[in-house]
Amino acid sequence: MKAMILAAGKGTRVQPLTYDLPKPMIPILGKPVMAYLVEHLAQHGVTDIMVNVSYLHEKIEEYFGEGHQFGVQIGYSFEGYTNDAGEVVPQPLGSAGGMKKIQEFGGFFDETTIVLCGDALIDLDLEAALLEHRRTGALASVITLEVPWDKVSSYGVVVSDADGRIRAFQEKPAQGEALSNCVSTGIYLFEPEVLELIPNDCSFDIGSELFPLLVEKGLPFYAQKRQYNWIDIGSVKDYWEVLQSVLMGEVAQLHVPGRQIADGVWVGLNTSIDWSDGTRIEGPVYIGSGCRIDAGAVIVGPTWIGHGSHVCAGAEVVRSVLFEYTRVLADVLLDEMIVFKEFSVDRAGQMRHASEYALGAWGNARDRRSLRRAEISPALLVAQ
Repeated sequence: MKAMILAAGKGTRVQPLTYDLPKPMIPILGKPVMAYLVEHLAQHGVTDIMVNVSYLHEKIEEYFGEGHQFGVQIGYSFEGYTNDAGEVVPQPLGSAGGMKKIQEFGGFFDETTIVLCGDALIDLDLEAALLEHRRTGALASVITLEVPWDKVSSYGVVVSDADGRIRAFQEKPAQGEALSNCVSTGIYLFEPEVLELIPNDCSFDIGSELFPLLVEKGLPFYAQKRQYNWIDIGSVKDYWEVLQSVLMGEVAQLHVPGRQIADGVWVGLNTSIDWSDGTRIEGPVYIGSGCRIDAGAVIVGPTWIGHGSHVCAGAEVVRSVLFEYTRVLADVLLDEMIVFKEFSVDRAGQMRHASEYALGAWGNARDRRSLRRAEISPALLVAQ
């Protein structure tokens, strides 16, 4: 079995994280979410992996290379063009259109292929899914999960017969209109013949266009209902909740890195913590390598502090996520926040730019000028 990871989307629902990162590169415990997918595929013996890329494609390609460090081979298919000014312009072809481009170029889909969205953590038994796919004689299979009925409006609902044959799809239906609570998880198994149904040189989507076509033609198209962990990062709110769950130890396959120095407190290498003047750290908390925690700081978990960050004296960081090289300035409170460069996002998903705060709340820990300005006049300090 081969694999394809869908990684060409812009990730607008996860902004501002995706202003500077493609969605598959969003970190979970300091590692891109797509890296967990590649590792999972490798563990199940799937070593030939194609990735369609577009928006900020170079960040994916530079991190994963040709996949040797994961024990796999990774190839890339860029969707976009170079304009007359020499600028690279992303232009995604849709999930199915991206598959067709790969097939037309080199014929990658010459056996059963698993296709996965690059923005979710899974522990799916791939061998069992492949056996079920072959048992039914399916040309295409969709891996589904049952969700609570009050959640169906957030997903693509799959309507199938008792034997699993798919009869219809509903894209994010209202709860009262949903015909099923089985939803697509963005994991599919395809036989090569499916690629023949996708038109050339145009945008074409798997869920909204290819799947209805399979139903219309009456082809063997099945849903597999499976119980497994599926953690989808659909929005910034989802991302905050995922990290809270991970730090609380509620996701079995994920473990906090670093060295445990106190109950529920993990640190990376060469981290400096000044425990004087009432410094308090209540786990679960991870403090990345090279971080500095000043005297009198308070950190309450679940909290993740990225490497190279600095929590100044008197600052409080409560149930928050700080990306790398964030300086939380003196006496500032960050409560249930994600801080990513110049932006913060609260638990409800409301985004604010640093300039919207009356006084500086956080800055760039690599900018030593903020220390000098703070010593001169904290009132004049603005966020970097």
